Amino acid sequence: MMDDAMNEPLGQLTIRTMAMPADTNAAGDIFGGWVMSQMDIAGAIAAAERVKGRVVTVAVEAMTFIAPVKVGDVLCVYTTIERIGNTSITIGLEAWVRRNKLDDRKKVTEGRFVYVSMDDNGQKRLIPPA
Repeated sequence: MMDDAMNEPLGQLTIRTMAMPADTNAAGDIFGGWVMSQMDIAGAIAAAERVKGRVVTVAVEAMTFIAPVKVGDVLCVYTTIERIGNTSITIGLEAWVRRNKLDDRKKVTEGRFVYVSMDDNGQKRLIPPA
């Protein structure tokens, strides 16, 4: 997924949120766990929309932190459906920031998360055709 020459996000913008001071580590950067959480939320939204129902996260297959996120950055998470199985769906994610409320963007993180489609009883359910 990573391509340093790439200037545009891959996928569909799924969530946008602002990094706040409460989410920083001792160095003043935003915690990686906070970024990962935002990516998991975005991935779950994309997966649930496609499977037309409830999903749960079952794996983080890949996660690469490319650059730090700073307080005040607008974190934008883009999603792409990479694979659909019988009950699982793999979502590719890219997190980009807009710094200083400018239009310039920088990719900060990318990953691949796997979700499983669930029924109302918490059992795996087949993913319906598109």
